[in-house]
Amino acid sequence: MIEMVGIVAKTNKVEAINAAGTLTHWLQSRGVEVVLDDTLKTILKARCRALSDVARADMGILVVLGGDGTLLSAARLIGGSDVPILGVNLGGMGFLTAFSLDELYPFMQKFFSNDYETEERMMLSSTIIRNNAVLADYSILNDVVLAKAAIARLLDLETTIDNYYLTRFKADGLIISTPTGSTAYSMSAGGPIVFPSLRAIIVTPICPHTLTNRPILVPDSAQINITISPGNEDVFLTFDGQVGQRLKPHDQVSVRKADHSIRLIKSPFKDYFELLRTKLRWGER
Repeated sequence: MIEMVGIVAKTNKVEAINAAGTLTHWLQSRGVEVVLDDTLKTILKARCRALSDVARADMGILVVLGGDGTLLSAARLIGGSDVPILGVNLGGMGFLTAFSLDELYPFMQKFFSNDYETEERMMLSSTIIRNNAVLADYSILNDVVLAKAAIARLLDLETTIDNYYLTRFKADGLIISTPTGSTAYSMSAGGPIVFPSLRAIIVTPICPHTLTNRPILVPDSAQINITISPGNEDVFLTFDGQVGQRLKPHDQVSVRKADHSIRLIKSPFKDYFELLRTKLRWGER
């Protein structure tokens, strides 16, 4: 029997806060201890422990109420643990948050009966190197994006894969994406949709000057290194669209598969292809 459930919600959305409160009462009435993210605990004034006070491994499940952005934040919060994540879509597109609010409680009944499946999603690890020293390390579920921090000329990004020279991209930017992130910024930039369980990394240039520069898939064992060429003063590196770092000429960005992954709960109500058809409105006129 699951004894502890964590809840993370989009705290600037009333619907998500109300859903978190209702779920908290529902779980507590069944004798389940509820753990709330720190901000949500303050808003609800609930008699629950805060996530910061609980070992991540103690939770049987983490319920995320919001959009894909909320889930990306939660993935970084519990990165490295084996806690399954249930994403409930109260936001926009919602590829990661595959459940609707109406499906939440029917699924929770299944979950407590151990009638559910999860799928492993690979993450990326990105290291910034400046003057031969590590400046920062980040774990990413969706993508690493190098882009212009302001209106400026094209970026010049020398790129190698496993120490083999690939090319010098002259473009508005470059996206390094997981299969999970293939339906995010990479897709908008012309990248392929990649089935999320495939073991690959996607390299997608943003508006390249050379039109024959196309997105490329490499194996998940690859290490991708990007060097900021001299004269590129306004380069910004963004992780999952939420955390950023300004770069300088000669900085190096190394991207590889992370040592850990996350577990997303699969919806028993719809498959991945139905999700694609629904979210992207395929077949509509």
